[in-house]
Amino acid sequence: MTESGDHASPGDRLEDVRLILRTLRQAVRDALLRHKQARNPVAVWRNGRVEWIGPDEIPGEDSSTGEG
Repeated sequence: MTESGDHASPGDRLEDVRLILRTLRQAVRDALLRHKQARNPVAVWRNGRVEWIGPDEIPGEDSSTGEG
């Protein structure tokens, strides 16, 4: 699971902020891709309010905007 080894304690894993952030970013990308493929809109927080973006506006696999 971890690149530094599976023998790290749970506490050590919680302190691996880079791994946590990378995992969260991947989870968001996966969720957005599933919404896009299912042609479902997604709610996002933009300009201080919730906005719905359509499936055509959701970044695809080849996009690296970092939004999400």
